Parts: sequence; C-alpha cells; structure tokens
Amino acid sequence: MEKPGLAVLAIGGNALIRDRKHESIPDQYEMVCAIVEVICGMLEGGWKVVVTHGNGPQVGFILRRSELSIAEVPPVPMDYAGADIQGAVGYMFVKALRNAFRRHAIKREAVALVTQTVVDRNDPAFANPTKPIGSHMEEARAKQLAAQYHWTVREDAGRGWRRVVPSPRPQRIIEGTLIRQLAGDGHVVVCCGGGGIPVIEDAGGDLKGVEAVIDKDLASSLLARDMGADTLVLPTGVEKVALDFNKPTQRWLDRMSLAEAKKHHADDQFDAGSMGPKIAALIDFVGGGGRLGLVTNAENVARALRGETGTRVVA
Repeated sequence: MEKPGLAVLAIGGNALIRDRKHESIPDQYEMVCAIVEVICGMLEGGWKVVVTHGNGPQVGFILRRSELSIAEVPPVPMDYAGADIQGAVGYMFVKALRNAFRRHAIKREAVALVTQTVVDRNDPAFANPTKPIGSHMEEARAKQLAAQYHWTVREDAGRGWRRVVPSPRPQRIIEGTLIRQLAGDGHVVVCCGGGGIPVIEDAGGDLKGVEAVIDKDLASSLLARDMGADTLVLPTGVEKVALDFNKPTQRWLDRMSLAEAKKHHADDQFDAGSMGPKIAALIDFVGGGGRLGLVTNAENVARALRGETGTRVVA
C-alpha cells in the first residue's frame, strides 16, 4: 500500500473519447465524469492530486474546423488552439469535480489553470518537424496552404499529405510555482493541458508562442519533479506494461527498477508512439527523485496505488 502524498495524474486526450461514434462534447464530458470518480477515490484515500491532460484529438478537431473555414476566417495558430482546449477541458473537469465533491461530501476546491511551457528555441526539433496534425489533404492543396501560411507539410504513409510541427522537449512550467502553492493548499489543480502551451523566451525575456506540440507525459513528469510530487500516475489503455508486447513471448511487468526501465527503453521494448514516452517520462521522474512512477488503466488506479495491480517504476 502506497503512503498517500502528492500525485500527478496525467490523463490522455484519447481517454476522453470512447470511440469514433462518441466524439461530441457531451460524450467527452461523460468520460470526464468517470475519470473524476477515480480522482475522488484518490482524495478519499488521503492523496493530494494535480491533474494534467492530453489534447491530441481535441486540437485536431479545432484545426479541422479551422481548415474547413479557412476561406472565411484566418486559421487558428497552434498555441491558441492549445489554449482553447486547456480552457474547454479544464472547464469540463472543474464542473465535474465540483459536482462530484458535493456528492461525496469532499471539502476541496478545483481550479483549471491555463499553463505555458517553455521550450528551447534552439531545440533540434524545430529544424525537423515530425508531429503530424490536422487532416489529410491532396498534395496540391497541402502545398498551397504551406506556401500561404508558412507550414511544413509531408506525405503521410500513402494516406495523403499533412501538416507537421516540431515536438521540442519541455524545459520549464511558467505557472509551476502557482500550481505547487494551490496543490499544497489541498486544491485539485487541472493544468498543463496538452503538455502546456509551447512558448519560447526571446532575447529580452519576453514569451512568444510557437507552432509546436509538447509531449503531455514528459511535461507531466517535469511538473511532478518541480513540485516534489511523490507519485506520477500515467493511466493508459492496459492494466500493466508488457515486454515483447503482442508477441508469443509477451510478459506483463509488476515492477521495474529505474535501471531495468532504462535498459528496456534502450532496447526499444516500448513503442515510440504509445508506451515509449510514458516510460521515458517515468524514468525522468524517478531518476529526478520521485518516489513512484505508475502505469495502469484508469479503472484500476485506486487498486494500483494500493499495490494490487499496475506496473510500478521505482528507484
């Protein structure tokens, strides 16, 4: 049984979408309400909780709407799309949390915080954008928009052309001190949506938003380390992490030491598009002094915190 402390709970943007038939705002809110019950269980178990979330599908929807209306109104810049989603998803969580707190008689407050994440303007990712965003397009249309709006576009595995943007590593959470103060006072803070709005500092120290995507798990790990959190929980689609996933030799893991996690990650045991970033984030967290990194599915978070399931990464 893990001793309760401060936990960062990083919810994926895909966790808000049950399937392709349930992508509407009310459908997403329904999923948020289910996640909020998990958070309430953590609070009732004595935990302080900070919630972060992804935004991949949601930003995709904003950009698609922007593409469809591009002849009528200017496109939405990516940093502003990220801010839109932080506000919208934050609103979902705060509303659902307040309603759940009343039902559970939990004396807490919830707050959503628009969060900016500093990235290095010299990060190599800016020279090689690789993260596809938005919809697939015909080559001529993609190149027309690229010339008009200074986008980078690439052919996407025979499925059409897409815009691509950089994915630089997060360096600093601008609002980190405020998040730490609010969490320390017992408030449930919803923050770092989509990894935070990517910003760079210019030569004079002013912040400037950039067209980029920050990995939500890496940003959550950075936030958890900066806050001195005890535990980083990364809910995903499986109950445990596996070696040789989907192979005849597949084996589930209950526990990995930091050294074992580093070795398995270096051996490409974890897919770069799914489990890989999560393990990298937990390596950073535990290697930076965190007590416990945890991967499991959302419905088993409470059991995993009790040591009954999930994959634990420890020093």
